[in-house]
Amino acid sequence: MPVRIGLLGSGFVSNFYMEGLRHVANWEVKVIASPNPANAQRFAEKWNIPESTHDLEGVIRRKDIDVVILGVPNYVHKELAIQCARANKHVVCTKPLGRNRHEAREMLDAVKAAGILHGYAETEVFSPAVIKAQEYIRRGGIGDVITVRSREAHAGPHEAWFWNKELTGGGAMLDMGCHTIEAARYFIGKENPVVEVIAWGDRLYHHDKTDAEDNAILMIRFEGGQLGVSELSWVARGGLDLRNEVYGTEGTIFTDITRETPLKVFSRPGAGYIVEKADAETGWLFPPVDEAWTYGYTEEMRHFTECIAKGIAPRETFEDGYVVNSILDAAYASMQSKRWETVQYD
Repeated sequence: MPVRIGLLGSGFVSNFYMEGLRHVANWEVKVIASPNPANAQRFAEKWNIPESTHDLEGVIRRKDIDVVILGVPNYVHKELAIQCARANKHVVCTKPLGRNRHEAREMLDAVKAAGILHGYAETEVFSPAVIKAQEYIRRGGIGDVITVRSREAHAGPHEAWFWNKELTGGGAMLDMGCHTIEAARYFIGKENPVVEVIAWGDRLYHHDKTDAEDNAILMIRFEGGQLGVSELSWVARGGLDLRNEVYGTEGTIFTDITRETPLKVFSRPGAGYIVEKADAETGWLFPPVDEAWTYGYTEEMRHFTECIAKGIAPRETFEDGYVVNSILDAAYASMQSKRWETVQYD
């Protein structure tokens, strides 16, 4: 019997979820819900989904839905996840889990109390290149990991609400740092907790759009002494830039999933859509062969649907999302204090 999905949200990330699901077996999206009925209908027509609605709560309560996927803005994550828990419905939530650790804690407590399966949709650690890198680490191929340096950057968010700090919970550090933090935890090991952080962030360019930081640098120190370094920007031209450098006692691993592609195009008139956040379509272009697969959406959706079908906990859960939010809260405190801050886990 296929896993029956109720998808909430008809925007950017939900389109990527559908792209990822194309290459996954044993699922069906029964209904797409969006507060805007016209958007929901267009999305349903695009992806051949049989039903569309503006009633998000109604989807959560439906008996013919096995799991609800939240592809919605940050400011409604908590409310909808708690509704899923109350309805005893398995739930997968896009990143970041909450706007802060307190929201994330409420979400985690609710799903644990309900005894439902919960997945944290952090694509970075489902990217095939990142998974392969972690396999080499697990085999001892680079010895003990000492430091991880990551860069996540593009020219700025694609939706107006992203620029509103009250709606998102933060700027570039929250939006992109959630990826790099989880990558560092994945490479170094989750059994080795992050204990303190130091961060810098500032608004260098987008003064007319946001009061949040559009650039940030973050250092996270693990209990075992390892260090993760993140460079984050909303002011980087040329499309999405995703890189990791993993340094071990016996070797090094680099991943560069958006710039080192096997496909190169030169176009004078313009080639159309190239890559997420691209701000040009002429000249030399480097499009990924399959964005959803490259970024991790395919493996992520495969993993979550298989876990729901088998009734087993995913490897990325609300617990991971809560940890990431706790680290980010300490980072924002450090931006203000300009010193190392201890990570608080309630």
